[in-house]
Amino acid sequence: MKLLNTYIDHTLLKATATKQDIVNLCNEAKQYRFFSVCVNSCYVALAKEELKDSDVKVCTVVGFPLGAMSTTAKVAETEAALNDGADEIDMVINIGLLKSKDFDAVWKDIEAVKACMNGQILKVILETCYLEELEIIKASELAIQCGADFIKTSTGFGTGGATVQDVKLMKSVCKMCVSIKASGGIRDTKTALEYINLGVNRLGTSSGIAIIEGTSSKSNY
Repeated sequence: MKLLNTYIDHTLLKATATKQDIVNLCNEAKQYRFFSVCVNSCYVALAKEELKDSDVKVCTVVGFPLGAMSTTAKVAETEAALNDGADEIDMVINIGLLKSKDFDAVWKDIEAVKACMNGQILKVILETCYLEELEIIKASELAIQCGADFIKTSTGFGTGGATVQDVKLMKSVCKMCVSIKASGGIRDTKTALEYINLGVNRLGTSSGIAIIEGTSSKSNY
């Protein structure tokens, strides 16, 4: 297994996050050598500057947290984030269209964002807490077929986060052809290792320091 810190996208996506909060996040990521920081797109340039002399990547979210924005808006946000230096994009699938069984529209939404990428990593957030098992399978298939590098469980802002069952279901769709990011509710070392042992490739969490230090975070986001 890789070092635990290298699985972690050190995350701060709260609406109240200030510039200083982002600077602090970046300093923590450098100290603990996390894989990336994950910030809202308005802070990509700031994070990139703060991390310029480190190996820590900059991840940002698109269409967050609802996924219900127009495809044009998601594409514009993606392009702006990439121009600001984002290394990875975590986009939210259009959940309502998926549940409407308008799979072609869901496909085109993901495909349009993927078309903006120039080698950067694309993760597609399914928001599994709102989906039935067959919907999780279908959403995973659509994301994989559109060229996603990762499928991701959750935004952390829905009614629930990652679960073992949902990760197993996502992994069953294509065991080796796509990576999986678990996020939402991962607050301690035991939980983090449980997902890694299932084959998860990345963890999205605001509790990265607690996970590394073997303590338990009280973060509820």
